[in-house]
Amino acid sequence: MKKLLRIVLALTAIAVGTAPAIAGDTIKIGVIGPYSGLYADLAKHMQNGMNLYVKLHGDQIAGKKIELLFRDDNNGSPDVAKRLTQELATRDNVDVLSGYISTPSAMASAPVAAKAQKPMLIVQAATSGITEKSAYAARLSYTAGQVASPLGTWAPKNGIKTVFTMVSDYGPGYNALAAFTKSFTAAGGQVVGGVKVPLGNLEFGPFVERARDAKADAVFIFVPAGETATALMKAYADRDLASAGVRLITTGDVVSEGNLNAVGKAALGVISSFHYSTAHDSPENKEFVKAYTEAFPDTRPDFIAMQAYDTMATIYAIGNQLKGDLDPDKFMTALKDYKVNSPRGPVVIDAETREVIQDIYIRKVEMRDGQLENIEFDKLTAVRDPG
Repeated sequence: MKKLLRIVLALTAIAVGTAPAIAGDTIKIGVIGPYSGLYADLAKHMQNGMNLYVKLHGDQIAGKKIELLFRDDNNGSPDVAKRLTQELATRDNVDVLSGYISTPSAMASAPVAAKAQKPMLIVQAATSGITEKSAYAARLSYTAGQVASPLGTWAPKNGIKTVFTMVSDYGPGYNALAAFTKSFTAAGGQVVGGVKVPLGNLEFGPFVERARDAKADAVFIFVPAGETATALMKAYADRDLASAGVRLITTGDVVSEGNLNAVGKAALGVISSFHYSTAHDSPENKEFVKAYTEAFPDTRPDFIAMQAYDTMATIYAIGNQLKGDLDPDKFMTALKDYKVNSPRGPVVIDAETREVIQDIYIRKVEMRDGQLENIEFDKLTAVRDPG
């Protein structure tokens, strides 16, 4: 009998020691991104931005421990992302879903988040309409149309009357093309041709040649940041479109700080429109850039890192407001008209669409203190998603 009692006590001790934390003691955040494949560097920046916020502001919200669960969606695979979202929502019972760098991943996952009634904070995916797939989805980044439309208005006023367009053949590319074309033609410009480039393509030579042959004043480009953007910029330099008088205007993805160093001096003079630059002159951004550079000295902060940082700031702000009770409906109610002074500038989450409202800047790549930077010289305030 004594031997049996010792066995029972031992088993009880093991069970207690290996039991999960009591529900409510931990706030779990599930983060899905392309940690392998072509866009792995973007996922690295996202993870850095989230970890930096936790490092600077502590690993607790209202006395509850923060747990970040990072998951790889295999280069933005929608099927993998959908499965991981389901697992995080049900098996891991996360309080908030986040990440989603690629549009296909976000589109496939939003209905799962809706069914599970889990807040889904999109760090990047830039296609209009994703937040319509779930009443629990909100975007902390931008839409391709939101950043492309101001450039279309700016170009005809600054000597660019004809444009050849080149965009990646998927959702954000279609949004960027439609928004740019609408504002560009409304301002008196003419689109003289265009091409859609297969997503993931890294050989841009033939497409750039078509842009050169069109003899337009400029080529408007949207492709994803990272290796794709670097390959395109190198093709632009190799074909020497600048000497042919063909200017390059683009959304900020193409000249993000994450790939400016790899592109080199070929990026000098490129005009872009975007919601963030590491050179943005504000106390919030200077603090962010300094902290990021100290924490990750081998890389530069970019827009993905900033958006991830802002996503964590949002979770912390609402979590503290709700005293750690991240009930999904309470969370989404608190998110309505959420405002923050971000490193990018003032940010508001639209109460109806759950899309971000923010300033969009016109920038030019210049050399500053021995480093390529996107220098802002014009601004449109409180821009909404035109999609």
